[in-house]
Amino acid sequence: MYALSNKVAIITGASSGIGYATSKLFARVGAKVVVAARRQLELDALVEEITEAGGHAVALTGDIKDEAFAKALVELAVGRFGGLDVAFNNAGTTGNMGATPGVSLLEWEDTIRTNLTSAFLGAKYQLPAMLDRKGGSLIFTSTFVGYTIGLPGMAAYAASKAGLIGLTQALASEFGPKGIRVNALLPGGTDTPMGRAFANTPDTLAFVQGLHALKRMALPEEIAKSALYLASDASSFTTGSALLADGGVSINRA
Repeated sequence: MYALSNKVAIITGASSGIGYATSKLFARVGAKVVVAARRQLELDALVEEITEAGGHAVALTGDIKDEAFAKALVELAVGRFGGLDVAFNNAGTTGNMGATPGVSLLEWEDTIRTNLTSAFLGAKYQLPAMLDRKGGSLIFTSTFVGYTIGLPGMAAYAASKAGLIGLTQALASEFGPKGIRVNALLPGGTDTPMGRAFANTPDTLAFVQGLHALKRMALPEEIAKSALYLASDASSFTTGSALLADGGVSINRA
């Protein structure tokens, strides 16, 4: 397993799903983690679980769309653990799904702000802290939707997540010479509360599973392992990438 010994990591969307699994995995391989989400009780439980297992974690509750929260997360990482080496900007939303003419401007803007603008705000404060450490790994959770395939009724989601790939490439070019790697992680369908909200009937679940070459959805722990690869020195020559961990949904046609 890749190691993150003596590394400090911020993980957003940590109260459930991919963020929850990644927080536990990062802590298990040596990272000190700052976990963030909107739900205090779930974060408290996560911190307790990590601490009882011998790890180091601290939580901060807030809204990733809030610039002050993005700044506070970095200040907490630096103040509590001495710096920042890894940021997994994972929190996001599918937004209001449905025919595009029925999506209000407010709904569109909320999805863009949650998925894309929040990533910019995170990077705005995370990058200077990584520069102080002479390097780091910045990771965004994107998706195959809007990258390798299109799905009807998901215009705002696809646009916001595709935007993350453009942001990834720009930041990788800008900060590569300074030792910071920037990558996007593109999961397939994953068994999380968000994934189950979409695949909420037996027929829908079967449809989603069938989209994948592996004919199943991912476990959050499987996506966490891909995040760990990008966070660790195992990916030391990987930057500007859109890393597919999608169970073959991008290539499956049967």
